[in-house]
Amino acid sequence: MSQTEGARHFREAWITGVREHFPGEPKAGYVTSWDDTPEWERQAAGSVYEQVRQFLNVSSGQAARLTREQKSRFVATCWTAQMYRHFEDPKPGYVADWPDLPKWQQETDADIFEAIEKVVG
Repeated sequence: MSQTEGARHFREAWITGVREHFPGEPKAGYVTSWDDTPEWERQAAGSVYEQVRQFLNVSSGQAARLTREQKSRFVATCWTAQMYRHFEDPKPGYVADWPDLPKWQQETDADIFEAIEKVVG
């Protein structure tokens, strides 16, 4: 899967997770289609997809044994690094530590990791 395809897969997993876990109606930006996703966010999604893919590969499949919390923390940490990459002074919510993220976002990040697991094999 190319990085662009991986980025789209990441975005689709994010939208699916938001729709499942977000309490109430999510902000429009949370469920924006790929075509309307800003370029910086597409790049960040592709980078995090690639980091998870590589992590799965270098663990010889053993990353599947991680807990959902560990999987979620990994995605969240990779995403935070991308926020620092793309923004000189990111909003505090963009770089919040995992325990400070809302439960819906923690669950969505775990779902993203597992969605990537499924396509990486």
